Amino acid sequence: MDIREQVVEVEECHINTIRAEVDSERYMVLLHGAKFRAQTWKDIGVLEALAREGISAIALDMPGFGASPYCTREPVDVLYKFLKDQGIVSPIILGPSMGGRTTLNFYFSHPSVPGGLVLVGTVGVEENAERLSSIDVPCLIVWGDSDEIAPLSHAHLLHERIPTSTLFVMTDAPHPCYLKDPVAFTREVVRFAREVFDEKR
Repeated sequence: MDIREQVVEVEECHINTIRAEVDSERYMVLLHGAKFRAQTWKDIGVLEALAREGISAIALDMPGFGASPYCTREPVDVLYKFLKDQGIVSPIILGPSMGGRTTLNFYFSHPSVPGGLVLVGTVGVEENAERLSSIDVPCLIVWGDSDEIAPLSHAHLLHERIPTSTLFVMTDAPHPCYLKDPVAFTREVVRFAREVFDEKR
């Protein structure tokens, strides 16, 4: 399977991407936490698993992280322009931790763009609490029950407020819960993506 790295110019920003694309209009775009990068999703097998399921997967290094140099554009604006320039329609957007905050902010700025959300140990939940009930795309919430950065109570708050959500709690898993059991994490993400895209057919 061809998983390739490509730098994409988004206005004045140069965004590093890692892509596992197949002949499909079904896309998942994966962000990252503050201590991680696009390469993480390749390393633990998520990109390959999605592509094998017929879903094109693109992981981004956001400006100032990984292999993407800092630029002055806001992450939400970079993501919107990237999707527009690439012609990606109704993607599922996956965001862990800091990337989860970006994912939520992106949805509230451009609610018609995402086809689904995956929120993983998301930070900034309380600051968005009043808006959560407006989310009306499928949403998977994944959390480690030993998360010391974003408490499990925030996962339950998301699940209670977002009417379209499902919650998957990983046992004995820390903040980057996907590192505890990459196989279980990937299986759940692929299952969710398959359900979302099958419903759109």
